[in-house]
Amino acid sequence: MAFSKDLRRLKIRKRIRGSVSGTEQRPRLSVFRSNKEIYAQVIDDVTGKTISAVSSRDKDIASATGNKIEKANLVGKALAEKAKKAGIETVSFDRGGYLYHGRVKSLAEGAREAGLKF
Repeated sequence: MAFSKDLRRLKIRKRIRGSVSGTEQRPRLSVFRSNKEIYAQVIDDVTGKTISAVSSRDKDIASATGNKIEKANLVGKALAEKAKKAGIETVSFDRGGYLYHGRVKSLAEGAREAGLKF
């Protein structure tokens, strides 16, 4: 029997989390995508702390005009700027079981444009 979309994504997510882990020097950039919004955070898995987080619901991003892909790009840029202020240059990218396509790809490209290295 075929998996539903949600179960399929959760299986892929567990597989990814088995190999991708964040440390203090190279934290994990985690992405969550809902139907309307996109959320991203930089996490140190060793201590279990979120270093910085940005979403498309933040005031400056929510007030921006554009479609969801353009807003995802803004989220990536804002997250990279916050991470740089916290002293982080490189991260390991955790796509959360989503395909590297569309909004997830746009967020990653925005973070790279702002100077974050994957």
